[in-house]
Parts: sequence; C-alpha cells; structure tokens
Amino acid sequence: MATKPDIVTLEALDAFDALIDARSPSEYAEDHLPGAVSCPVLDDDQRRLVGTLYKQRGPFEARRIGGVWVARNIARHVEAWMQDKPAHWRPLVYCWRGGQRSGAFVLWLRQIGWAAAQLQGGYKAYRRWVVQQLAELPPRLAWRVLAGPTGSGKTRLLHAMAAAGAQVLDLEGLARHRGSILGAWPDGRPQPSQKAFDTALVAALRRLDPARPVWVEAESRKIGLVQLPEALHRALLQAPRVQLQVPFEARLALVLQDYAWLGRDPQALAQRLQALRGLQPGEVLRRWQDWAREGRLPELFAELMTRHYDPLYQRHLRRDDARVTTLALPALDEATLARAAGRLLAQPPGTGSP
Repeated sequence: MATKPDIVTLEALDAFDALIDARSPSEYAEDHLPGAVSCPVLDDDQRRLVGTLYKQRGPFEARRIGGVWVARNIARHVEAWMQDKPAHWRPLVYCWRGGQRSGAFVLWLRQIGWAAAQLQGGYKAYRRWVVQQLAELPPRLAWRVLAGPTGSGKTRLLHAMAAAGAQVLDLEGLARHRGSILGAWPDGRPQPSQKAFDTALVAALRRLDPARPVWVEAESRKIGLVQLPEALHRALLQAPRVQLQVPFEARLALVLQDYAWLGRDPQALAQRLQALRGLQPGEVLRRWQDWAREGRLPELFAELMTRHYDPLYQRHLRRDDARVTTLALPALDEATLARAAGRLLAQPPGTGSP
C-alpha cells in the first residue's frame, strides 16, 4: 500500500478529483483555491494553542498535543464526506506552505488506499501565482471602457452587452460593491477579502478571449475596500472608452431605484453620509442627514449627485482624447440599453460616434 506522499505543482490541478484545504477555517475564509473544500486538520483555536506551545515549550510538546487533534480531525473529515469515495478517487491536499498539515492528511488518505497528493508550496505558492497572473493577464486583453457619471446606467448597459453576446468583466460584481460611499451590496453581504477578490479576478480574466474586446465599467483604483491590481488599472486608463451622456432626470430615477433599499434604515443612511465630513460644508452635510432621517431620498440624491458625485467625476474626466467616444442615451429603459449595446458591438469605440 502506497504511503509516500506525491508532491505536485499547480499545473497538475486538473488531474485530481477533489481539492482539499487543510488550513484553519479563518485561513480558508480569507481566501482559498477555487473549488477547494475546507477540511481543517486544526481549527483556529487549536492552531493558536499549538503555536503557543511551540514557542513556549518546544516542537515536541506542540506536536504531541497537536498530533492528537490532527488525527481526530482527519478521521472526522474522512467519516463525514469521504465514505462514498471509490478506490480510484484522487484528492489533492494543500495547507499554507505544503508542510506538515497537508502532509499528515495525505499520509492518512494514502494509508486508506486513495492516491492522494500534496500541493507543492501550498497556498503560498498559489498566491504567488495569482499575483503573477494579475500582472501578466490584463495587458494581453483588448479593453473597452464604459464611462459616465453616477446613474448613467453603466452596469445595466454592461449587462445588456453581455446579453447581446459581448465579452464583459463585471468588476463591481466581483467586488460586491458599487464603488461609492453608499455602494455596499443591498443584501448585506460583506465584500470579499483582497486575496479572495484577486482569486476571483484571476479566474475571470483567464476565461476571457484575448482575440475579442472585453467591456468593463470605468472604475477608480479602489472599489469599496478592495483594490484593482496595478496592471489592470493602468490598462483601463489607457483603453478606448465610451462616454455615456444621459439626462439628469433619467439618472436620478435610476439612482433612486438602485438605492431605494437605503431608505429602509434612515438612521443608518444618515450615518453613512458622515463619510463626507470634510468634503462638504457642515451645514450641507447636516441637511443631507436630516433628509436621510426624514426619508426624503429624491432631494437627498439629487443634491448628492449635483454637489458631490458629478463635480468629482468632472475632475477626472478625460477631455479632447481621441480614445473617447460619446454615446447619448435619451433614457435608461431596457429597450434603449439593448439598442445601445447593439450599436456598440457593431461600431466599437475609436471608430467614430456609435
């Protein structure tokens, strides 16, 4: 019966039937390889106690106590979800650096009879690969950027283009944030960690065809709490872009629709606006917070757009740039956006007004 662990590199991932993350639950929650199942050999408390024992009483005491926990945890995982796996099942196991945690798990699985293997370098090697991919992939793609002030329907037009067959990258969807002080996701889900965002972004970039244009919204370097990689941010700044021009009334109606959920908790909305302290005069901020508490969202968002978001956008607007094409949208209804998507696909930016 084979017991010596096989050690494989990232290139061999597709050869395995399952990917097992042997790290602690908090490590897994921060980020993990796509498709990996969390099977910690030490939970967070156990890992912390083993680390303390190692520092205070040496490696033998740490392993003597930790080894018991590792054995129990591995046995629990095997019993919980591996009992129906056939003899030819091939799992790949990783931990932080491809060391003792994944090595112990692999030895147990091979003793049972499964051809388990250990990922060389563990998550740390995968993270290095992600960072490398984030530097190498964006310059290879033909980017096309949708730009416009708040409420101009960039996200909806991007989705309309995807429905029409365009190749798109939804950065705000990956970041779970709209990129403004009020941009949190309405379902309350937190944003991914930076590492998890990077992992999702690499997976999305690798699915894109370099031979076809990739449409994306204009974004600042940060989307909420996560940050775009430098190579992608630079590529988007240099790419041809479509500047959307939409009547203010249509923009305000869209904003009121997209952000209506904020009115369900007026006090929380007023508190969110506190982030504008120092960017707006005190009396203006107090008025906006009063409107938030009173549920006067039309007045609030109209002034937010005219006094904060639009001036901010104008300061960063690219003017007299041959790479910028203007697209006027009279409205933001589904039919108008579908027609606009068709025009953009028929005549990409840089070839005249669509």
